[in-house]
Amino acid sequence: MKRIILIKKVGQLALCLFLLTSVAAYSQITVNSLSELLPYLEKDNVDVKLAPGIYSITVADVAKGLYKQELNIKSKTHILLLFKGNNSTYDFTGVTINIETKVHQAYGNNQVHELQIIGNHNVLKNLTMVDNGSVYDAPNRRATNIVMDGAHNRIEGFHVTTKGSFPYGYGDAFGKGGNTVIKHQKHSACLIRGESNHLKNSTFIHKSYGHCIFMQGANNPLIEGCVVEGEVRKTDDMLAEKGTGSPADKVDFLTVWGYTLPAGYMLSTGEAGIRAYNGGETIIDGKTYNRGTSNPTVLNCTIKYMRTGVTLAHATGKIYVEGCVAIGCENGFSLGTGNAVNCSADCTYGPVYASTYENDKNYNADITILPASHPYYNGSGNVAYIGGSGHHITFRGTDEAIKEGLKIKVGGDKNNIRLLNGNLPNQNDFKGFSFELNNFTNYPVYLSEKSSGIKVESKGKVIDLGSSNHVTYKVISTKK
Repeated sequence: MKRIILIKKVGQLALCLFLLTSVAAYSQITVNSLSELLPYLEKDNVDVKLAPGIYSITVADVAKGLYKQELNIKSKTHILLLFKGNNSTYDFTGVTINIETKVHQAYGNNQVHELQIIGNHNVLKNLTMVDNGSVYDAPNRRATNIVMDGAHNRIEGFHVTTKGSFPYGYGDAFGKGGNTVIKHQKHSACLIRGESNHLKNSTFIHKSYGHCIFMQGANNPLIEGCVVEGEVRKTDDMLAEKGTGSPADKVDFLTVWGYTLPAGYMLSTGEAGIRAYNGGETIIDGKTYNRGTSNPTVLNCTIKYMRTGVTLAHATGKIYVEGCVAIGCENGFSLGTGNAVNCSADCTYGPVYASTYENDKNYNADITILPASHPYYNGSGNVAYIGGSGHHITFRGTDEAIKEGLKIKVGGDKNNIRLLNGNLPNQNDFKGFSFELNNFTNYPVYLSEKSSGIKVESKGKVIDLGSSNHVTYKVISTKK
């Protein structure tokens, strides 16, 4: 009996020691500087808090060799803060990190990631990141504030101000990819890659030419509760730079589209608010994968003044968007296929919805058209542009949102600034066929010659130039 009691006591003591060790291993550690923080970025199973305050990363720091992380020699990528560990939590509540915009130039002709995660199951929360300097302090190559690789990581409660690119103030008028009239040095805000990574309740102030939130090589990414705010500018104001020696003036305003920049349009100075790509590279468990984006989910996000609100046309698998709002964007939503549930947008500067390609199929959307956020400057003249087939699309909205002269258009010419004079014909003049359109607004519906087999139920007037379309005029309840 005594032996049994002794064994029990030894067992209880061992359990207590194990529990104490476990608590100690996971108890929060507070560090008081970035240099103290750096060693913990490589560790597993740590809970680290950076003491509240304002911290800086400067060109002088780079010169001292304080941030020498190079992730991949082949890709020539330098990372300031590289999170390599697993199952760790990093609490930045009350912390602001100011990063000099000229830091992006300090690494020569290399791309710079300010913060990158390559471990798994990590949580980073409540950090304020500010690019400190001029919007014209462009990286020598390109820069990104945040890159999420690895698996099952979460960034939550961040506030990011992105600055520093070239050229700035023209959107994509003078190029965006391989072909450019003006050579570009881009700076994007947040790149999501990896497996099941989650960006939550974060705000991005985007004053840079580049995407805000975009996905490459991401499977099951989740973007939730985020706010994106960019800037827009009239093409008339760009043309007013004539004779000033600005970058646009130096090329006589000849756009990458092959014609002189037209007046009458509004362009975002950035790129997409939230976008998915069909290619990319990611790192998971130390291995590199080349793949597209699949199964993206976007919930309860607000996007303002970007080239597009939510564009997921290049993703595969299940595409799901719910509760999102696009304000003052050149285009609200483009999913290609998938579902946009309980979303809303204004058509102040462009359509609330636009098909990306003629083979867009089975797009199910319920979009409320909001009153204009600013005076209308919608050069396309479209409330929405619909091509493709198999859709079920519903537009809602009050008469307060109606602007005379705008229309919901099915097929035909988009009248998009990038597609004038026959440019990029594969992205324009679509057929729209065999889908259902419910127009619960008084906006007119224009069924072009390229429309056929469209079933339309509309409060607004319908102009039918197509074939085999079925139109019903009806006062329809706007209740869902």
